Amino acid sequence: MQAREFLDILHTAEKLKDTPRHCTTSKGRRESVAVHSWRVSLMALLLKNEFPDLDMDRVTAMCIIHDLGECFTGDIPTFDKTDDDRRREDMLLNEWVASLPEAVSVEFAALFDEMNARRSAEAKLFNALDKLEALIQHNESPLNTWSENEYELNKTYAFDAAAFSDWLTELRKEILKDTISKLESETNLTY
Repeated sequence: MQAREFLDILHTAEKLKDTPRHCTTSKGRRESVAVHSWRVSLMALLLKNEFPDLDMDRVTAMCIIHDLGECFTGDIPTFDKTDDDRRREDMLLNEWVASLPEAVSVEFAALFDEMNARRSAEAKLFNALDKLEALIQHNESPLNTWSENEYELNKTYAFDAAAFSDWLTELRKEILKDTISKLESETNLTY
């Protein structure tokens, strides 16, 4: 890869630093897509010993690149994203990936295909971590930043994505405990 090609990739990816996500941080600041991707990657790194049979470098690579399509479309919350939104993001991402230096293009295309198919254990783990990170972040963000549908969504979302792993299922249950505790303490309701 040429130095200029390397810089061009980084300049495109830099857009994720300024691409806001729906969620906020614990101090109420809008989270960026880059920040979300960083923490999903950290989650994968921390779980190396929990999933010793998986190629965790591959999982981490998925975590790092998974939202690159949002460089072109911005972030659309999962509950608002339409099939047309997904097709447009995929089209723009695929065009960009095809324009990259061949070795990078082939690697990224293979990773995106694997993530989209969700058949490999690595892709399943990545998918679960991506969803679970969003739930964890919601639990950390001020309740007044939640949209109305998130009260229920934070109690039900991603159980299916975690179901392939006992460890992830336990993590999802702990996240639910945090959600219920947050809702009870900040709304004075019992869940």
